[in-house]
Amino acid sequence: MKKALFLLLILASINIQSQKFEGLAKTPPLGWNSWNTFATDINEQLVKDIADKFVELGLKDAGYEYIVLDDGWMAKERDANGNLIADPIKFPNGMKALADYIHSKGLKFGLYNCAGSKTCAGYPGSRGYEYQDARSYASWNVDFLKYDWCNTGKINAESAYITMRDALKAAERPIVFSICEWGDNQPWKWGKDVGHLWRVTGDIINCWDCEVGHGSWSSWGIWKIINMRKDIRKAAGPGHWNDFDMMEVGNGMTDAEDRTHFAMWSMLASPLIMGNDLRTASKETIKTLINKEVISVNQDKLGIQGFRFTNENNTEIWLKPLENDNWAMTFVNMSDTPMEINFDWNKHDIGDDVNGKRMDLKNNTFKIRDLFNHKNLGDTSKNLIQKLNSHDVLMIQLNKI
Repeated sequence: MKKALFLLLILASINIQSQKFEGLAKTPPLGWNSWNTFATDINEQLVKDIADKFVELGLKDAGYEYIVLDDGWMAKERDANGNLIADPIKFPNGMKALADYIHSKGLKFGLYNCAGSKTCAGYPGSRGYEYQDARSYASWNVDFLKYDWCNTGKINAESAYITMRDALKAAERPIVFSICEWGDNQPWKWGKDVGHLWRVTGDIINCWDCEVGHGSWSSWGIWKIINMRKDIRKAAGPGHWNDFDMMEVGNGMTDAEDRTHFAMWSMLASPLIMGNDLRTASKETIKTLINKEVISVNQDKLGIQGFRFTNENNTEIWLKPLENDNWAMTFVNMSDTPMEINFDWNKHDIGDDVNGKRMDLKNNTFKIRDLFNHKNLGDTSKNLIQKLNSHDVLMIQLNKI
């Protein structure tokens, strides 16, 4: 009897250690990541400046909280005890001091590593050091870990990410775990019990609908990424999100394309992780990024990922069910010329079959709110008529009367 009870206690202990931290990322994380603009050219002063800009530009007030250092923060070799150490030139005061600075601003601190023997840029990876690295992150008060998939050989993706999940749990500090294996091993099928978000494609690049080759791999424009994966939306929800990659808002596309990019990531319930240089960002870029009405769609507590309703006549129309029987809707002009939208509500049966939601316009009327221009556009008793420039978006919220 005692032996059986002992075995049950051991199994219970293993089970406790084999769970991700619950209660984190109940809505998609909002923050900033260094990679899109700076790659490995990062340093302590840059990160402090970014933290300062979060407060100064109203980003913190809009809900952004995570500042994540991507590849290149660590020294090229571990120390004599096998510990990761910060690059002494880039980060002379170490990671704990930097975390303390970020926390002093009321923000949260994130780091990067990789499931392979080396990171994508050739720095020490975590393979074989998972528990040791997790203890380091906990000792530095890290809040977020992006975990990449370079130099992994033939190891099993799910097992590799489970190992790091268990290591983070054993380190006893709640850390949001971001799975970054590019969607190659269908993490939407197994990621819910392993991490809090998972990348669904390869790397993004700052273009509308392009592919840029890099030899054995490619970077993808925003519409290439949007269209790449099918039937994954049901995997998303509070605490487990499809991640469509860091945003390229402010990195060289037009203001209209930036608005569309931001609107679509919000509709997709993707994490909103900025990737631009906030120190030099234009007023229009910041205006887009701190739009609380758009962000509220992304942060809706139902956590339902939006979906394509129609794609006709160079117009993409997407829908996202919201709390209180409300809806978000986007109209995107995919053409190179201006157009006019004339949407007859009476001709459309609007619903989400996956989640059992219907608008039922025969029995309900909805007020229409323009989320980028912050104005009301009447209600669904009349056609929605609006002009829309090339590659721009009309994003509305439909509030049930």
